[in-house]
Amino acid sequence: MKEPFISVIIPAAGQSSRMQTAINKQYLSVKGRPLLYYTLKPFEAIKGIDEIIVVTGKREQKFCQKNVINRYRFKKVKTVLGGNTRQASVYAGLKAVDPRCQMVVIHDGARPLVTEKIIVDSIEATKIHKATIVAVPAKNTIKMIKRENLVDYTPNRNLMIEVQTPQTFDYSLIRHAHEKGLEEGTVATDDAFLLERLGYPIKIVRGHYNNIKITTPEDLLVLEAMIDLKGNP
Repeated sequence: MKEPFISVIIPAAGQSSRMQTAINKQYLSVKGRPLLYYTLKPFEAIKGIDEIIVVTGKREQKFCQKNVINRYRFKKVKTVLGGNTRQASVYAGLKAVDPRCQMVVIHDGARPLVTEKIIVDSIEATKIHKATIVAVPAKNTIKMIKRENLVDYTPNRNLMIEVQTPQTFDYSLIRHAHEKGLEEGTVATDDAFLLERLGYPIKIVRGHYNNIKITTPEDLLVLEAMIDLKGNP
């Protein structure tokens, strides 16, 4: 069976308000390299991935091309301009993929500890199930709250998962879901939700607790420690 043409979309146009830095967190220096370098590296290394699209803000596009793609000689990576929201940026990426694209892998630009195994597991599951998310079982007890900041109830933790990325989909399926969401004004915090609301089943692929999203300065300390532990520049 012929392998599908696989495109990766990396939304990296966020404003990083919680990081409290002058530049977008994806371009912060971590062990002498931009954070985005670590995110891109495992995707670049996987032979079955055909192209990688980094969706940037207008101010960062040239910087990304020069200081990440060119400097570290990424061969599969190109950039496109994003929108005002993550959802709009992913849609911009979906419109920019190669016409041969059959499967799309969507991964947060600020999630640099993803492994090749997680990515490949996600791709292989999507060949069967058409739509997959990477997740881990919830460790903490979750409380649902009322508007008055009071506890409403406690859901069963055994039925809760913490969703990560990548989220991987049949290309035509996720593009249709994004366009339907745009048409109906749906605001989604992740891409899978746009398919969920249309009734499509989503397969869960086991992730890893190390696959964190870098959101605060404390997360950078964890990232640096993990890079030291792996001995991976």
